[in-house]
Amino acid sequence: MHRGKGMKFVGDSRVPAERKPNIPKDYSEYPGKTEAFWPNFLLKEWMVGAVFLVGYLILTVAHYAPLERVADPTDAGYIPLPDWYFLFLYQLLKYEFAAGDYTVIGAVVIPGIAFGALLLATWLDRGPERRPIKRPIASSLMLLAVASIFWLTWESVSQHDWEAAAQQGAIVEEIDINTEHIGYEIWLTQGSCIGCHGDNMAGIPGVGPAVFESDYTKEEIIELVNQGIGEMPGGLFTGTEEELEILADFIAADGNPE
Repeated sequence: MHRGKGMKFVGDSRVPAERKPNIPKDYSEYPGKTEAFWPNFLLKEWMVGAVFLVGYLILTVAHYAPLERVADPTDAGYIPLPDWYFLFLYQLLKYEFAAGDYTVIGAVVIPGIAFGALLLATWLDRGPERRPIKRPIASSLMLLAVASIFWLTWESVSQHDWEAAAQQGAIVEEIDINTEHIGYEIWLTQGSCIGCHGDNMAGIPGVGPAVFESDYTKEEIIELVNQGIGEMPGGLFTGTEEELEILADFIAADGNPE
């Protein structure tokens, strides 16, 4: 036998002499077990993501977002409601030891512990088993989180006054009033009036109605201001009688007196 016959010499015995191109392995012998990440698995993920993205785009075009009236920082009676995916946190802040002086506990500590436990679940239970029953720690944390979120969301929806929310958020058509008129200037000086009816005289839902909703005459408006009506007390006007007549004339003419 001649020296070197049938042998190939390389610099490192661990490196094969013949290099093969980087071709994904054929996993056909192991159906359903695994596959190459690129391009097989990643391509499937992109296709599924594209289908959901197109679906969401169609949904946003077909159904517009439910908008409310323009935000009014002077409206102290408005009760805000977060989107559905934050309702469980909104409900949590209603409880005694998660609100008021304990707001930090309800807004930071409790959610931080909950989400931190979910992030650490993979390190707390590092078993090789894939069946949920064989991974009690991770499965218990996930079931507890899902049950808590579901229950808090349900409680938030059932306790919310949806009828009042619809009224306070209803979009009201703006009234064209003459803001240059002296009657409007007098209105702006009456803090007790603005507090219930707003500086634009369009009313504050749940507090006071719009000033121009009724068909009162000038004389009737003066009488209502002096004597009050319903929950509105009388004698709140702080101006002179002449200013009250100007204001009453302004209101009776729906903000556009001649």
